[in-house]
Amino acid sequence: MSGAQTRDDLERQTPRALALRPDMVSVVIGVNDTLRYTFDIHAVAARLDEVYAAFRNQGAVLLTACLPDPGAMLGLPGALARPLARRQRAVNAVVHALSERYGAVHVHAAEGAWLTDRALWSADRLHPGERGHRQLALRFHASLVREGVATGPGPSPEPEFPAPTRSASLWWLATAGTGWVARRCTDLLPQLLTLAAAEVRHRARGTSARLDLGASHAVASALAALSVGEQPDAA
Repeated sequence: MSGAQTRDDLERQTPRALALRPDMVSVVIGVNDTLRYTFDIHAVAARLDEVYAAFRNQGAVLLTACLPDPGAMLGLPGALARPLARRQRAVNAVVHALSERYGAVHVHAAEGAWLTDRALWSADRLHPGERGHRQLALRFHASLVREGVATGPGPSPEPEFPAPTRSASLWWLATAGTGWVARRCTDLLPQLLTLAAAEVRHRARGTSARLDLGASHAVASALAALSVGEQPDAA
């Protein structure tokens, strides 16, 4: 589902998936939440906690991943990129904590080649291309083998289809990409500009650490607010 947020995952996708009683399920989501003016790490944490619990309580093996921040992927200027990076770090911290709590098979895909190798990403730089999906599959397979869940050879790292040409990527950016930018301009951009102004002020005063500290406190508060409950048995 294009543009899905954790609310969509909880309210629409999860009930449908649970009805299928899957043996294994991947829940890789959160970037779209960071690109909305409604971003709230408390709400994101609560939704992910409920989704993870629902699948693990049904006995499914849970696959999760943390992801790169969109500001870095899109190459935004520092003052605009830093607030988005802070949001994604918050989401990743929640995903890490809840993945451990629910015994998920977790892949860390937030740095290194995931940021520098553009061949892993589609034209929008927010979704993996075929090569990127294959790399995720390889890492998940390796983790599942270590957990004793999977056997046999892993998937091929080489794409089956040729990567989109530069002209095709530019065409996407000029058509579908334009609509995406327009939506973000009316949704996120006004708030992002406010956040960027705060970034500039704090950097001028040498108090940027306060923004990071505030985000860390928000994550800790969000996780503390979740009911402890009984942890499910690990897969």
